[in-house]
Amino acid sequence: MPWPTITLSLIAVGLVILALGGYLTPLSRLTLSPVIAVQTWVSERFQAVQFYLSAPRDVAQLTRENESLTAEVAHLQTQIIELQQQLGEFRILSALLDFARAYPEYQYVGASVIGRDPSPFVKYIHINRGSDDGLRRGMPVVTQQGLVGRISQVTASAALVQLITDPSVTVNVRLEPTRAEAILSGSITGDIGLDLIPQAVTIEPGELVLTSGLGGNYPPNILIGQITGVRSQDYDLFQSASMQPVVDFSNLEIVLVITNFQPVDLSPLIPTPGTP
Repeated sequence: MPWPTITLSLIAVGLVILALGGYLTPLSRLTLSPVIAVQTWVSERFQAVQFYLSAPRDVAQLTRENESLTAEVAHLQTQIIELQQQLGEFRILSALLDFARAYPEYQYVGASVIGRDPSPFVKYIHINRGSDDGLRRGMPVVTQQGLVGRISQVTASAALVQLITDPSVTVNVRLEPTRAEAILSGSITGDIGLDLIPQAVTIEPGELVLTSGLGGNYPPNILIGQITGVRSQDYDLFQSASMQPVVDFSNLEIVLVITNFQPVDLSPLIPTPGTP
């Protein structure tokens, strides 16, 4: 074997032995450090260039995805609101059906509330049913809770309902369980009061107030509210009371009109002052 080959083989074997023994580690670090630094620098610059070239496409794609998700969320929110409205209407209609079943002797026409009188001195609502639907002046209007009022004016496709909270309204009522009779009156503020309660009757807060049927304006036994307070003085001829109506007049949406009740006009039978 030629000497140069033997010499190179011995050098190679020696380097392997030194490397395995760890004697060449400092030298390898010193040699490789510049190479690693250059490789790291080149890699960082390449990644920066790659991000710069791809970022506009990523931003545009993210923008499109965000717009799509925003539109989908808005659509879902609209569907949720519609479902909630339908659920609310279903509950109202179900309750109105229960009311109609509880009073099977009456016939009803359902109507939606489409407006309110803006004046603070009168209490009226507008409904989307009129004479074409069989509605007439004086017909009582109710909800699933109880009495609302009665129709005061009618057109072919709409009607004006006077609420029992109107200051010009009076309703003959009966208290339960005492069965005492009284007169319900509205007010400008929308509060409802009871007057002309006999002094001999002991009434307590919590008693129910129902229509009595007297006067011919409303059918009997329709719930109106509950007594919240009683005012009585020994020198007064009658007692008075405050009451809480069962109907929420600020949130009326759907009502029932009792179409087979004909109000009775008793005014010709009421004697005028000075008539013998």
